[in-house]
Amino acid sequence: MTTTPTGASAATPVDVSLRWLDDAAPDLAIGGVTCGVPLAPGAVADPASLAVVDAAGAPVPSQTWPLATWPDGSVKWAGIALAAGEPSDGYRVVARGHGTADAPPVRVTVAPVANGVAVDTGACRVVVSDNGPDLVRSIHIGATEVASSGRLISSRQDRPEPDVRGRADAVGHVTGCAVEQDGPLRAVVRVTGVHRDEVGGREWLPFTVRLVFAAGAATFRLVHSFVWDGDPERDFLSSLGLRFTVPLREAWHDRHVRIAGADGGFLREAVRGLTGLRRDPGAEVRAAQLDGRATPPPSAWAGSVEGLSRWIPAWADYSLRQLNANGYTLHKRTAADRPWIDVAQGTRADGLAYVGDVSGGLAVGLTGFWQSHPTGLDVRAADTAAATLTTWLWSPDAAPMDLRFYHDGLGQEDYADQLEALEITYEDYEPGFGTAHGIGRTHELTVTPFAATPPVTELARIARGTVARPQLAPAPAALHRAGVLGDWDLPDRADPRRAALEDRLDFLLDFYVGQVDQRSWYGFWNFGDVMHAYDTDRHTWRYDVGGYAWDNSELSPDLWLWTSFLRTGRADVFRLAERMTRHTGDVDVYHAGPWQGLGTRHNVQHWGCSAKQLRISTPAYRRIHYFLTGDEHTRDLMVELRDSDTTFLSLDPTRKVRSDAAAYRPERRALAVGLGTDWSALAATWLADWEITGNERSRDRLIGTMRDIGALPRGFFTGEALYDLETGRFDTARDRVSVSHLSAVFGLVEVCSELVGLIDSGQIDAPGFREAWLQYCRLYLASPAMQRDELGVAPSGIHLEQAHSRLAAFAANRLDDDALADRAWRAYFAGGEFMGEAAFRAVRILPPLVLAPVDEARTLSTNDAAQCGLATIQNLALIGGRLANTP
Repeated sequence: MTTTPTGASAATPVDVSLRWLDDAAPDLAIGGVTCGVPLAPGAVADPASLAVVDAAGAPVPSQTWPLATWPDGSVKWAGIALAAGEPSDGYRVVARGHGTADAPPVRVTVAPVANGVAVDTGACRVVVSDNGPDLVRSIHIGATEVASSGRLISSRQDRPEPDVRGRADAVGHVTGCAVEQDGPLRAVVRVTGVHRDEVGGREWLPFTVRLVFAAGAATFRLVHSFVWDGDPERDFLSSLGLRFTVPLREAWHDRHVRIAGADGGFLREAVRGLTGLRRDPGAEVRAAQLDGRATPPPSAWAGSVEGLSRWIPAWADYSLRQLNANGYTLHKRTAADRPWIDVAQGTRADGLAYVGDVSGGLAVGLTGFWQSHPTGLDVRAADTAAATLTTWLWSPDAAPMDLRFYHDGLGQEDYADQLEALEITYEDYEPGFGTAHGIGRTHELTVTPFAATPPVTELARIARGTVARPQLAPAPAALHRAGVLGDWDLPDRADPRRAALEDRLDFLLDFYVGQVDQRSWYGFWNFGDVMHAYDTDRHTWRYDVGGYAWDNSELSPDLWLWTSFLRTGRADVFRLAERMTRHTGDVDVYHAGPWQGLGTRHNVQHWGCSAKQLRISTPAYRRIHYFLTGDEHTRDLMVELRDSDTTFLSLDPTRKVRSDAAAYRPERRALAVGLGTDWSALAATWLADWEITGNERSRDRLIGTMRDIGALPRGFFTGEALYDLETGRFDTARDRVSVSHLSAVFGLVEVCSELVGLIDSGQIDAPGFREAWLQYCRLYLASPAMQRDELGVAPSGIHLEQAHSRLAAFAANRLDDDALADRAWRAYFAGGEFMGEAAFRAVRILPPLVLAPVDEARTLSTNDAAQCGLATIQNLALIGGRLANTP
């Protein structure tokens, strides 16, 4: 039996292979590239000792920093940044003794200026404000200002019906600015602020914007996150966008507009066009204008075009609107008091626009443009000395954002009614709990200044890099050798029985990747989530049935997707997992208000269920994304939870079903904390905070509660322990047996695997914890007689046998117990109807039974898919050698 590595020895040489996510060097590394690499305990004390070499072994300039550390203080994950430039087919991260790269030819620098900071990448200079209405004060190429007054804008109204006259316009006011990285190859500036009404001064929609710069790159990334902190009954957001002012200095015929359509196509026009006229100015004039070059002097134009050109209209305004996932419209007009003229219609726009002239211009692109509808792109006043370029995150032409709860409560005024209703719709309703106040959303944009209008092929390359950000990642084999993220191994089809399970894993991934598009799981608040359960009668997911609609991380699809990526390296799986991390971390979790730090259980609306719990907000679902990308916003989402144990004071997660509800009162010294979904979330929070920031409070609470679980008479089988918020410790006197089938399926298995690995490697000391976890793993699926012999009682509530087979597999692996391994495989294959072959066959359903052709797997639910996927992956890694012994 092979044991999954728990971290290579310190003697292991540093040699981590990096590959491009799409297995080919990108056309352009937009704003450089950043990734994370895992390192063995004790191997690297200082990330500055790391170097990067290209596919030929030549040193490459790089910037390194710690993303996380081992308990011994050595680097566990290192951030790696490369500058813009011609990419290699692949890279390796090695010890610096392999050769030192020459000093980077270009460095990014950050310097304080009045009321802000100036960032110089060598290709552009950007001044970022630390107060006031401008987020970006100016952008220069050389000595020429090509953009200014980059600001967030929004509007709000007090009714859900469109009401342009009743809208209150607001501007994002910057209240703070901090430099998080200052080069030499990567710089990050973090800006915070709020939207402030232009009339009345009301402040709302707090935002955080990170501007990420790379040496040698004109393009920089802008990561915008905001918290919706309004009143759902009276605040209806009617627009949200980012607007820049672009100075225009040249004649109308030398001013250009470029707007990306679908599949790499572009609108190429001038404010005053010189093509298609009755009189021809000449081939060179026409070619220059379409290319974005300065046209020959008007005096050199053929015919009488110079004199007649004053009769050619100037097109001042352009608008693209993507109001749904499958269609955009493009219009233009000559003035605000003139009608819009249709330009084109299409399907899914790439989401990038440019305005400028032969003296400079600006392009802005939005990642996930059509997927995050309703979105838009605007160019205004291109016939004046200063045009504006606006990227709409919520289009002003869409219906206002309506975040009210979707029904009136149906008379569910007490717990008895609510529990009865739960029996029919699976919805856990409670008055006042279905509020969106405090949820968030993140968008990623690219901003690219130019010294002159670029060739459209260059804009197309930037658009491609905006649609799919170039990303490096450690190769699956390198990740597996590091052994830092739980129990999994590489795909292996040598054995026919194992190959059949690999086929099932591929089917699950392919099916869910495909369902996103077939079922149009898109939209501002929806993109990134998947549905919970399926309705075979209507041939649709149960989008309108209470707790069966949006999944909100129920039973850990996030972990399933990320673990699948680790072992396969599939780009489509990475992007689905990344989008899910963005969604579940922002939308499904409260970042303000009374439930700050808690997530919401599955529902028709992402915020609709009254079950507000740590099992949804757990960093277990975010860590892998942060480690692989170094993404600062994902780091924020985890670190902001460090005090989430205090949420048990304000809200009891089991208040409706607690047997001692009449007597239980949350107290700081006796909070009831479940040892499954609750403690696993707290443990993941404390572990993430400790390894990322070194927070000793989190360290002490993690290790302290581990020791307490080890000291409980029934260990994890105690089910719930009393927690002292002041000391961060459990009361170890409680002696009872209580089991929930949900305890282990929200990240407990994964976090305990890592913690046991830290114990085994001597990184932490928590007596009794390893034994308590192995006991739970051994006995959960054991016979009632075996359970009674050891626990004195056979627990009730034993369900999800297939999902829990991985617990038995873990114990079998650590205890080298072949009989237990065989029991685990039997439980896996006896996992119920889901494991039937029909579950792994898609059936095509055609109109008129459905609106459009779709695939369905009749017995599939996201719960089953995620837990089957995780159980399959972990069982293969832990006890794959015993698969042939299973009938």
